[in-house]
Amino acid sequence: MKGITDTVKHLLIINVIMFIGTMAVGGGNGELFYRWFALYFPKNDLFQPWQVITHMFMHGGFTHLLFNMFALWMFGTAVEQQLGSKKFLFIYISAGLGAVLFQLGYYYFNYIPLHAELISSGLTSDQILQMLTSNQAINGINESQFLKLQQLFPIYNASMVGASGCIMGILAAFGMMNPEAKLMLIFLPIPIKAKYFIPGIIILDIVSALTGQSFFSPSNTAYMAHVGGAITGFIIMWYWKKNQFNQNRWD
Repeated sequence: MKGITDTVKHLLIINVIMFIGTMAVGGGNGELFYRWFALYFPKNDLFQPWQVITHMFMHGGFTHLLFNMFALWMFGTAVEQQLGSKKFLFIYISAGLGAVLFQLGYYYFNYIPLHAELISSGLTSDQILQMLTSNQAINGINESQFLKLQQLFPIYNASMVGASGCIMGILAAFGMMNPEAKLMLIFLPIPIKAKYFIPGIIILDIVSALTGQSFFSPSNTAYMAHVGGAITGFIIMWYWKKNQFNQNRWD
């Protein structure tokens, strides 16, 4: 694969293999692979610790895979060439973990107060769990309780897949090393310098997460995962640049 660095090449292969597995195992509908390897909300019985890593190599469809792998090739190759394979992989995995931290933190930020309000309104934890797992209301709940359960249901049953958080970290690293490079969105073919483009993407993700308004991504996108990945990549690059001439330098 000419023009692709080794680590990027291996990541591309792993992601493609995982996608083929999703299509081939369990009748071809992806359900079995998703139960094993997608990242579920920790309070859900489907959650397993290894999903924190495996979800980074899963994708929700061919288009999802194609766009992420294109971005990995385009920006990942440049970052690996500039930083080397060890630093590149460190940013990639760290950004994926940062994405998990931000997205799950955002879920818990919304879940905990709603759950507490339902408990204080007279429902038990078992009743709440029953309704969240079955999507069926029990007799005797009022309208306010029902509305809160409707808000809890998509959080409890949420699953997250994709390399987007990792790639946002790589994109942030690329932007810090190449701030004057001009980038474009496929849907908005206007060249914008990386030092403006990348913060703009992060701001749009934050707005999308808070308002539910999707700009360039599907409505089920884990927007805060994008933010977490980008911020993690930025912090790592900032630290390395700040300490590149002292004892903390990592070659």
